[in-house]
Amino acid sequence: MTHHPPPGSQPAISDDGPGPAASDPVTNAATQVFNEHRELLFSLVYNMLGGIADTEDVLQETWLSWTNRNRAPNAEPIDSPRAYLVRIAVNRALAHQAAITRRRETYTGPWLPEPLVSSLPEAPVADDAADVALRTESVSMALMVILQTLTPLERGVFVLHEVFGYAHTEIAEMLGRNPAAVRQLAHRAREHVHARRPRYKPAPQVRQQVTERFLAAALGGDLDALLEILAPDVVMWSDGGGKAQGAVGLRPIRGRDSVARLLAVVAPSSGKALKIAFRSVNGDPAVLLLAGDAPYAVVVVDLTPEGDQVCGIYAIANPDKLSHVD
Repeated sequence: MTHHPPPGSQPAISDDGPGPAASDPVTNAATQVFNEHRELLFSLVYNMLGGIADTEDVLQETWLSWTNRNRAPNAEPIDSPRAYLVRIAVNRALAHQAAITRRRETYTGPWLPEPLVSSLPEAPVADDAADVALRTESVSMALMVILQTLTPLERGVFVLHEVFGYAHTEIAEMLGRNPAAVRQLAHRAREHVHARRPRYKPAPQVRQQVTERFLAAALGGDLDALLEILAPDVVMWSDGGGKAQGAVGLRPIRGRDSVARLLAVVAPSSGKALKIAFRSVNGDPAVLLLAGDAPYAVVVVDLTPEGDQVCGIYAIANPDKLSHVD
């Protein structure tokens, strides 16, 4: 996997751009407009694809298409650069889906989205692309996992309509489809998501408290505490990509008893030498485990609507997915 810098450290595309033709004034002006919309485009494409490297590839293609359009002889002015750029990015993201799907078919173990990690709100850091994307249009890890079960078109329509607020008519124009078809896609996607994801979301401070309690119980090997804090139908995903020793199982583990007993045995021994840092992951309080100064795993817990029990555990230990984490 090609190493990509984190979205926060990834610079805006340079006015000089790649290639000799990129230093002309028209390209410079086009690049400036692109960079003004880059945070929106990053957030939108990432929510569709779930991978930072794939998102950066789509953004690069979008920039190239945009600058080439502006360099074309007798190019007409574009009334709404934002709408034009969003249309390019969405369609490029959809075009990447086939290759991404093939890649995931050979992926070892459960696949989870690449985490966007930032400081908790109580400890703000300087603005960067990832932080701005998280503040503006966040999709939680749990919701992103559900979105990956939709068809690419359903996922694109859901993200555009439910997350970014685009009207069905605008989405139809972007995708080259009629509004009735887009409304049907939106309805199917919404029903699928709401059947699997409660609309109520516990407050961040509640999520933080339960996350800390869960971590203490797991690392302490406290079976009774784990059985108390885990919901009966809890599911645990562990994404190591076949490369991480800390990953557990090639399939999601389901049920309170199975998850609690596994964690009570595995977590204390694997967590002995690890440092714990609390971070925000895809907008929610979460845990970053460090081996020395290197990221070892990111753990996100999802809560029941009442906010008192853990119904989902997402552990990302694939080093490729943590290469951008500070």
